[in-house]
Amino acid sequence: MRRTGSPLPPGLRPLGLMVALMLALVGTAQAWTPDRPVRVLVGFPAGGTGDLTARLIAEMAGARFGQNAVVENRTGANGAIAAEAAARSGADGLTVLQCPMGTMTIAPNLPGQRLPVDVVTELVPVATLALSTYGLVVADGHRFRSVADLLAEARARPGALTFASAGIGSAQHLAGELLKRMAAVDIVHVPYRGGAPAIVDMIGGRVDFFITNLGDVAGPLRDGALRLLAVADDTGHPNFPAPRLSANIPGFGIAGWFAACAPRSMPREAVAAWAEAIRAGLERPEWRKRLLDNGLTPSFEPPEVLAARMEANRRQFRALIEGAGIRAD
Repeated sequence: MRRTGSPLPPGLRPLGLMVALMLALVGTAQAWTPDRPVRVLVGFPAGGTGDLTARLIAEMAGARFGQNAVVENRTGANGAIAAEAAARSGADGLTVLQCPMGTMTIAPNLPGQRLPVDVVTELVPVATLALSTYGLVVADGHRFRSVADLLAEARARPGALTFASAGIGSAQHLAGELLKRMAAVDIVHVPYRGGAPAIVDMIGGRVDFFITNLGDVAGPLRDGALRLLAVADDTGHPNFPAPRLSANIPGFGIAGWFAACAPRSMPREAVAAWAEAIRAGLERPEWRKRLLDNGLTPSFEPPEVLAARMEANRRQFRALIEGAGIRAD
């Protein structure tokens, strides 16, 4: 889960691999072009970071293919309903899924999680669109002015502090559990039905802190309703400068990503064409700016690199889930 320097998981050799794969993608992508409208499925409601990234993927595909591109929000089951629809969409190359880290790497490892689709075997990676920096946020009027303040009180008053999440087994939940384990503190988890109600309670002072991707809290941070105490990886975000959590908790690191996935039956040349649409789209300043303004970092990764990232995350989250005894039921 840690991201230090390179945004790629440990063990990958990014430069030579990226160049070779990108050249291969360009050549392969020229062999396939859709002759009908395309669509992007997303498992989360309009207005959130998942919806934002899905609409960007659709815009990039529409520009590249010269076809209408529609976004369908199929909410529920932490993105699994949309994932199932994508997996069953067939081999015509017209449908991809906006696949976030949680759906692809956490949900498959969560005991008690009943999923209608096996995202590991029924979907294939297409390309990464953006990396997401996580940050530890508190309400603007909260007494904590630093991570050191928070940890000092947590150690002095075990079980008194609370952290929010978007639900049991969410990335925010695992981030809080990681903090508890690595800092050796007792802090109470308060799960919500999504990030929006968690943020409302954060602002209202009903929960102490939230570790979440900056895309979810970019607006409240800019408006001054929330305050960013630290970022959760060693790369950070250019629009939201803050200390690193690792300065207070050595070795701490968590980061996320947003990407496109496709049904396993999609032809390889169609996968390559979608990946090339995202790569080309990320060269356009207006789309890069939209990601940056919403707390995300534009970052293209082709299918093989995204696959390696997913597998590294699955191993890391599996260990954390087992160690913390987290269950969905």
